[in-house]
Amino acid sequence: MSDETRLRDQICTIGRSLFDRGLTAGSSGNISARLPDGGWLMTPTNASLGTLDPARISQFDGDGNFVSGDKPTKESFLHFAMYDERRDAGAVIHLHSTHSTAVSILRDIDPEDVLPPLTAYHIMRVGKLPLVPYYAPGDPELAEAVRSLASAHHSVLLANHGPVVAGTSLSNAQYAAEELEETSKLFLALQGHAIRPLTPAQVSDLRARFNL
Repeated sequence: MSDETRLRDQICTIGRSLFDRGLTAGSSGNISARLPDGGWLMTPTNASLGTLDPARISQFDGDGNFVSGDKPTKESFLHFAMYDERRDAGAVIHLHSTHSTAVSILRDIDPEDVLPPLTAYHIMRVGKLPLVPYYAPGDPELAEAVRSLASAHHSVLLANHGPVVAGTSLSNAQYAAEELEETSKLFLALQGHAIRPLTPAQVSDLRARFNL
């Protein structure tokens, strides 16, 4: 099996898993992966992540030109903004997942780091999570807003929209997106309660221990 075939199949498998567990609905959300030759695969526009066809996934060449497959997602610019700033990114996942989107709508969250350090795995897989100001879907200024943060952050949260997460592989991007959603669920469940987040010293220890 070629690397391209494997990536096409993996995109479909991950898409179906995310859809079946309610992390995306309808035709929302999109997934991309970097090909070994420098091109990219990306889920098509108006496609449900639960019923992707590997043969119809959109393909771009190394210069970002669309070359084959179904018409690509209109949010492809979010993916390319991440890839342009993060040379180690092998995949990007963008979701409209319920809990993380709900957090993005809250009024008093910290725009420099949306979620408190509730768990070690959030620090390890998501890290510092900045909020990107609201832009209408498809607005090219949204790409520039993501680009301005991507070199320092592999995960960002789009206000009133959802998360964009890069990973060194499809699996790593998936795990980080799932961890972000679970931490968002915890954060919402704890609203109104006194919490005991990790201390700055504990966060620093994690970052040093796992070379984050």
